Parts: sequence; C-alpha cells; structure tokens
Amino acid sequence: MSQRLDYFKLSPQASNKYVEFTMLLSKKPFLAELAHLVMLRASQINGCAFCVDMHVKEAKIHGERELRLHHVAVWRESPLFSPRERAALEWTEALTQLPPHGVSEGVYASVREQFSEQELSDLSFLVVAINGWNRLNVAFQAVPGSSDQLFGLDKANLA
Repeated sequence: MSQRLDYFKLSPQASNKYVEFTMLLSKKPFLAELAHLVMLRASQINGCAFCVDMHVKEAKIHGERELRLHHVAVWRESPLFSPRERAALEWTEALTQLPPHGVSEGVYASVREQFSEQELSDLSFLVVAINGWNRLNVAFQAVPGSSDQLFGLDKANLA
C-alpha cells in the first residue's frame, strides 16, 4: 500500500498549525499521563493504522507497559486502568463515536467526577485533535511506520 497523497507537502501551513495545536495540548502535564491511551483508543475506533502504530510506539518509548497497550481495546473489562484513565477513555469513545443525541448526562457526570472543567476542556481538544489526524491519515492511506525515523519512533524497537 502506498500513500495517496502527502497532505503535509500539499498543505504545509495547515499541517504545521495542526501539529502546533496538538503539541500545545501535549504540554499539559495531566494530558501527558493520558495522551497515549486516548490517542490510541480513538485511532483504534477510527481504524487508523498509521496512528495506532505511532501511538503504540510513542507509549512504549515513554515507558507504558505493553500489556496495558494491548488492553486499551478492552479497557472496560480490564483491571489495569485507574478511574481517571477509564474516564478519559470513556470520554474519548463518546466524542469519537458521537451518539445521535449527543453525549449523555450520565457519561458527562461520570467523567466530571475525574476531571476539572479545565482538564475536561483540554482533554476534549485532544480528542478532537486525534480524530482529525485519524481522518487525514485514513483518507490518504498513510503507511504505518513510514515516519518512524522522522518522529524518533524507531527507538521503540518494534519493527
């Protein structure tokens, strides 16, 4: 499989601003703890092979345990996640697969028990960011692993 087009080269200003937006969010300390799980889960739901590959490698480089990465797909049944991580994954799923009538009060209340208003706002923007990346990479068939050297992901030793 080859990539259909290189949107970074064709739309460099938009691509660079979107990277800047995503990096701004990743500098938030509480998101640094959750970002890999959130981005991996959204990418799994959206079927984005490029992003699943990338976020598994990033998480491994940052010390995430491999078993937890395998359990992200089954987080509801897994005992490996804290209540805060579960809330982040629940919010990620709700925003990634928007229900016809929006996010329920029950889901919102459950997530608000774990996050301040500021944290939930920032988490929501992170979910928006990864969903956008997923859509770009799925649409243009970005090849998993093709940017490993560029992003330093070859250090994950997951060839």
